[in-house]
Amino acid sequence: MAMQLLRGALSLLKWGLCAIGAVALIFTALIATPLERPPELHSVSDSRKGVDMTTLPALERFQARDGTWLGYRHYAAGGSATARGAIFIHGSSGSSGTVNHALTAALATHGVETWALDTRGHGASGTRGDIGYVGQLEDDLVDFVAHVRKSAPDLPLTLIGHSAGGGFSLRIAATPIVQDLFVRTVLVAPYLGYDAPTNMPHSGGWASADIPRFLGLAALRKLGIDCCAQLPVLAFAVPANSERFLTPTYSDRLMRNFATRGYRLDLPAVTHPMTIFGGAEDEMMISGKYAETVQAIRPSVDVKLIEGVNHMGMVTNPKAVNAIAEDVATRGANQS
Repeated sequence: MAMQLLRGALSLLKWGLCAIGAVALIFTALIATPLERPPELHSVSDSRKGVDMTTLPALERFQARDGTWLGYRHYAAGGSATARGAIFIHGSSGSSGTVNHALTAALATHGVETWALDTRGHGASGTRGDIGYVGQLEDDLVDFVAHVRKSAPDLPLTLIGHSAGGGFSLRIAATPIVQDLFVRTVLVAPYLGYDAPTNMPHSGGWASADIPRFLGLAALRKLGIDCCAQLPVLAFAVPANSERFLTPTYSDRLMRNFATRGYRLDLPAVTHPMTIFGGAEDEMMISGKYAETVQAIRPSVDVKLIEGVNHMGMVTNPKAVNAIAEDVATRGANQS
């Protein structure tokens, strides 16, 4: 009898180990799937044409709480100062030194003192394409605002984000520890999350995700195993040999942090005024759906569409950048 029980236990152990081995092989296969970069998207690459980069401010740095030096650019208010300030968050792959300079310069020209941040994982901030943990970008923004407050202690600040930076700005507007640092949030052609009806398939050819790797890492987290989050899971359609200026891939943890938690989750938690600007000719987002998508959850969000402008044109086209800059310069914190 004892021998039968022992044989039964050994058999169960054997099949249990086989099952664990099979699951381990499945996870290994999912995670090992290579990430493929999409072909160059010329509507993004060509957006650099016509942007005067000779007026780009010098790169400055501040030290985040973990000791890492992060980059940013400061635009002093020109013309008639408005006693307003803005912090600008660039889109996916970009930095403070890319084409969004047209918009940040326009903000300053309209009298808004402006700071453009190299979000960690981009430009001159940290390791390209990676961060240390999900939530680090929020910590960095808190540290950056504290740095800005050394020279502008009382200036009302508007948070402005473009594309993926718009999604991250929505995340910030819904985060209690950070949202009170800003009086207003402006989202420019924002990426509202993977499940938003405002997305073109594959972001119009801009982004390619390693779905098997993403699903494998997500399943491991569900099991309490948080490993391999430094692996790349998202690639962008940047030109070849553009790594000096652009970030071609995102790690799993950077992709999860530089985004909303989900627009359905974040929008109800927003307490300050918010405006969304979209380009009617956006090839990455379905701008015509911004109003119905967002206002179904938060009716007070103001949505403005600019005719004849595509995704990158929202930060480069004079019609768009002047409309956004005029809005930030003239609308108060009590207005959406």
